[in-house]
Amino acid sequence: MMARAFLVAVLCWSFAAAVAAHNIGVTPITWNREISRLIFDKCASCHRPEGSAFSLVTYRDVQPRVTGIKAAVLSRRMPPWGAIKGFGDFRNDEALTPEQIELFVDWIQNDAPRGSRQTVPPEPRFSEPASYTLPSHVVAVSGSLTLQQPLIVDGLMPRKVAPGQSMRITALLPNGAVEPLLWLHAYDERFSHPFLFRKSMRLPAGTVIRGVSAADVVDLIPADSK
Repeated sequence: MMARAFLVAVLCWSFAAAVAAHNIGVTPITWNREISRLIFDKCASCHRPEGSAFSLVTYRDVQPRVTGIKAAVLSRRMPPWGAIKGFGDFRNDEALTPEQIELFVDWIQNDAPRGSRQTVPPEPRFSEPASYTLPSHVVAVSGSLTLQQPLIVDGLMPRKVAPGQSMRITALLPNGAVEPLLWLHAYDERFSHPFLFRKSMRLPAGTVIRGVSAADVVDLIPADSK
């Protein structure tokens, strides 16, 4: 009987030790370890001293603004990518992933701890971003457009889009297949930029480009033919 009681006690102690070890192993998200790196990568090109927006490069900059940051990332207003993520695949996609949004939210909901100074990365250095020049032979789309000849498309560029406009642009191929091109969301011309495909898309003659309002203009960017 005593042996059985001893065995039960050992098992209970082992279970408690395992639970305690698990809790100890849960590491909170901190500014110095995860969030600073995420902001340096996704936000600080604009949000920095001498940048185009208020600085977010230090904990002192960020801590008073955590409520606004949470609202901005949950609504995907920031970073200002301007399109629905996952509709089209773009090599210059600056939007946060769902996992990155979760990091921000979890950190803020847990009182935005600063963390150990030993884990903070050095502040990044920035140079002027490379400018992008549209090729002269873009294909303008306003309303539906049927391609009269094959086209290899490298991306799309909003040229004239009403503020706050959202539009889901697709390519209806002659075989009936539909290819997603771009889903603009709450367009803001202050952050105008091209949407460049990760892999150029071949569209045969007879393809119908749909989803652009008749009052707006979006350019198809041909792939470099060199």
